[in-house]
Amino acid sequence: MLKAPLITESVSALRRIPIRENGEPLVDFLLACPLLVLDRPRFSYRRETLVRSSVAEMLDEATRRLPSGYRLAIVEGWRATHVQRRMHMGIKKRLGERNPHWSPTKLTRIANQFTAPLSRKVPPPHSTGGAVDVILIRPDGSYHDHTSPFDRYDEKCFLASCSGLSESAQETRRVLRTALLPTGLSNYPSEYWHWSYGDQGWAYRGGHDLALYGPTEPPGFQPEPDDLSDEPLILIESV
Repeated sequence: MLKAPLITESVSALRRIPIRENGEPLVDFLLACPLLVLDRPRFSYRRETLVRSSVAEMLDEATRRLPSGYRLAIVEGWRATHVQRRMHMGIKKRLGERNPHWSPTKLTRIANQFTAPLSRKVPPPHSTGGAVDVILIRPDGSYHDHTSPFDRYDEKCFLASCSGLSESAQETRRVLRTALLPTGLSNYPSEYWHWSYGDQGWAYRGGHDLALYGPTEPPGFQPEPDDLSDEPLILIESV
């Protein structure tokens, strides 16, 4: 059964942080960060390789701070709102199937803890271009241990401060923090892989009065027809 992660950033708290959009453009992180690796997808949709320009600079700095034997791999940066909607639907579907006794209110509340719903006042972090999901890999492309003795999809190990991790998993997370924190990126405590700058979560965690990024899209962006489907997006368990 899925268990909700620790809630550290309530929607009501984030809603109180105003957004003053600074107009910073989205850039291709694969071009801006030559040492960054694109990781395999977790969901079946077209991913865009975009983040805000300041975030790209921070990622580039982080890749150069890593010790030998480590490379920074990014799962995703900017995410279109229609993809976010389908992803939220997929989490609700999965939770509902596993917990048929839950009320609709509880189902929505718990789903919101795993993936952000669409909201004007609290836009999903990835829709701002300020959030990234990252992990560490070896030069040969294999994964460093982030979660043992837990399975990588076990919600108990999602917390950045997860207890009971093996020494190798603790070391991997230490290396990740040591590379990312000095750049200005901030970690969402309920997900060790989720880091951001400029969004409301970053502002909340750092005690900033304003968020710098609101929802954005690249100029001329056109979704793939399949991406506009009303079918929920389900996690690809095999990758």
